[in-house]
Amino acid sequence: MPAAPDAGSEWWEVTPGERFIIRTSAAETGGIYTMLEIVADPRNGVPLHVHANEEEHFVVLEGSVHLTAGDETLELSAGDSVTVRRGTPHAWANLSDGIVRMLIIFSPGNLERTFRLIGTLKGEDLAAVLASNESDGSTVVGPPPFADVFSVVSPRPRP
Repeated sequence: MPAAPDAGSEWWEVTPGERFIIRTSAAETGGIYTMLEIVADPRNGVPLHVHANEEEHFVVLEGSVHLTAGDETLELSAGDSVTVRRGTPHAWANLSDGIVRMLIIFSPGNLERTFRLIGTLKGEDLAAVLASNESDGSTVVGPPPFADVFSVVSPRPRP
């Protein structure tokens, strides 16, 4: 599936084992939302974090993902979707042996700026990534709540 014309066509790395492409840019929707496609290798995930300004909607396209949102823990498979409301601490991880491919829609689409910064840093400057997240209303509040998971706070070693 090609990327949206104004979104660019480049896959960017969040951290080794996790990459994304912007499928629909905030500019295309007047800031209403932005949509990313994420591909995560086995044992990759994200730290526990909270968005002050955005709802985050997950649509699993391939594989399965474990999601913790507030007091709930879910296992989502291809075809499943869920929305995490703003202000809810959440994290996800690929605990399977295969890849996970999913669409993530942020509404409104302001977090696109943070993902573009992450893409230009190529996973090398964690302090700048975390500072950018906080300035855009997202805050890391803890490590991934899953055992033995690689993330921006505990990256996979590069080959």
